[in-house]
Amino acid sequence: MRALQDEQAPLIADIAAELAAQVLGDAGLRIRRMAPLETAQAGELSFLANPKLKSKLATCCASAVIVRADAAEDVVAAGGTALIVADPYRAFAQLTRWWAARVRPAAAPGIHPSAVLGQGVRLGTGVSVGPLSVIEEGACLGDGVVIGPQCQVGRDAEIGAGSRLAARVAFGAECRMGQRGVLHSGAVIGADGFGFAPHQGRWEKIEQLGAVWMGDDVEVGANTCIDRGALEDTVLEDGVKLDNLIQIAHNVRIGAHTAMAGCVGVAGSARIGAHCTFGGAAMILGHLEIGDHVHISAASVVMSSILKPGQYSGVFPIDENGNWEKNAATLRQLHQLRSRLRAVEKKLTP
Repeated sequence: MRALQDEQAPLIADIAAELAAQVLGDAGLRIRRMAPLETAQAGELSFLANPKLKSKLATCCASAVIVRADAAEDVVAAGGTALIVADPYRAFAQLTRWWAARVRPAAAPGIHPSAVLGQGVRLGTGVSVGPLSVIEEGACLGDGVVIGPQCQVGRDAEIGAGSRLAARVAFGAECRMGQRGVLHSGAVIGADGFGFAPHQGRWEKIEQLGAVWMGDDVEVGANTCIDRGALEDTVLEDGVKLDNLIQIAHNVRIGAHTAMAGCVGVAGSARIGAHCTFGGAAMILGHLEIGDHVHISAASVVMSSILKPGQYSGVFPIDENGNWEKNAATLRQLHQLRSRLRAVEKKLTP
């Protein structure tokens, strides 16, 4: 992370005001950089979100640390200044956005000379379109939209105000994204779903006639693909967060504020509720229903619908997390149990 020069560096008092934090210590110090708790030095700010790591404050050299009230004295005892908040991790997230706005130059409004705009394209105020990007006919870009270099926005597509496409994003025809969305490099929104009908040993293509509809505050990671629907739209509701290298197949619906880590795969026509989480490389089979507040552990394979909230794990097969852990512990002893059972059988055999 690039350090700021002293004249640019904010005072602890400025940061505290942004976070509505109480200050215990010297509010007049300047902060040049944010850093992890283990490596932070003078002039740097860190945070403590996990109470189990509280002992690290004794050796922390940061000038300031964002903490809960019960850890503030530990920060001061180590020579630092405490910024006291109710939720340090949320405060850290808020501060990263505030910091990024100060150190990252905003995209300049305007259309690069090498960009190509089709007939009937509608642009809001302050739109930025980067080099070699193509905005096809009838597309609509809301106020403050940023289109990075070498992007393609399909015909009649809509991108809501304040949304941003990084370099080399493909946003397909008739797809829609709400406000404040982020699509990272290599994302493909609205490619054809994997639809083929078998006929006499060959595959006949099923044209994908739907689109992709995304709500507000959706973020899609690098090289993630979201396929358009066959007849109806593939839908991501407000606040959905997708990591890198995720595959969302046609006609999938994902509820509001659900998050998926890298390499998750969701097969066609699955229905996923709101406020769910999926660990990396989890797989969801097609045409299943997953209710609200369901949490799937990494590398688990969901082979049947899950309607009850809770955490689920495993591939043999998936189960409630508590049951899965017991079965997994037993499985590790299976060879020993097998040997003991054979010994018992041998004794009982006439």
